[in-house]
Amino acid sequence: MEKLKSMIDASDNIVFFGGAGTSTESNIPDFRTADTGLYSSKGQKYPPEVILSHSFFMKYTKEFYRFYKEKMIYPEAKPNLAHLALARLEKQGKLKAVITQNIDGLHQMAGSKNVLELHGSVYRNYCIKCRASYSLDDVVNSIEMVPKCKKCGGIIKPDVVLYEEGLDTYTLEKSIEYIVNADVLIVGGTSLVVYPAAGLIEYYRGNKLILINKSTTPYDHVANLVIQDSIGKVLDCIVGE
Repeated sequence: MEKLKSMIDASDNIVFFGGAGTSTESNIPDFRTADTGLYSSKGQKYPPEVILSHSFFMKYTKEFYRFYKEKMIYPEAKPNLAHLALARLEKQGKLKAVITQNIDGLHQMAGSKNVLELHGSVYRNYCIKCRASYSLDDVVNSIEMVPKCKKCGGIIKPDVVLYEEGLDTYTLEKSIEYIVNADVLIVGGTSLVVYPAAGLIEYYRGNKLILINKSTTPYDHVANLVIQDSIGKVLDCIVGE
């Protein structure tokens, strides 16, 4: 913890790269934790990886939305200690960007301004026919299971990256740029097994790679500092009020 604190104190070019574990302390389940993770969901006709694919969305839109509304949207969730600590670091001028695989918008809710959402956001939605924009409320409060466009009657799709879909090029390039130029790279709450997102840390050129995660990752051996603990607890302890 002392080593982490000295690294953060000495730098004003920190980048944070986070995954689902950053939001579990806000009671949003991650994907791979045994029993509680999304992929351990029982009673589903199809596996979550199939349901959350582009082809499934197009073919079985109603089933997609049933799962999506029940398992992927947490409008009551509040930012946790990790989100708040990162927002404070940005305010202090130390943290240059938050790169996240999450779609829950909690970083922005905590006050972070420069957030790069690799997998999109549940708060942005659009008509696949006329591209009209819709809010999360429009999706949640739609009378039918599948929300329809008020302008053209087309299907509304969440602006989230599904399986079989590519990441947004601009967001990806911007993320790489921040990581390449970072002095300190903090990676937290991610198992680093989902590509292409996990491969981003290979662009880091520095010697202050910090991994904070409850379980081991394939990159632990290349990190300069590994802390296996709650990311909220660790960051709150270091950044504090």
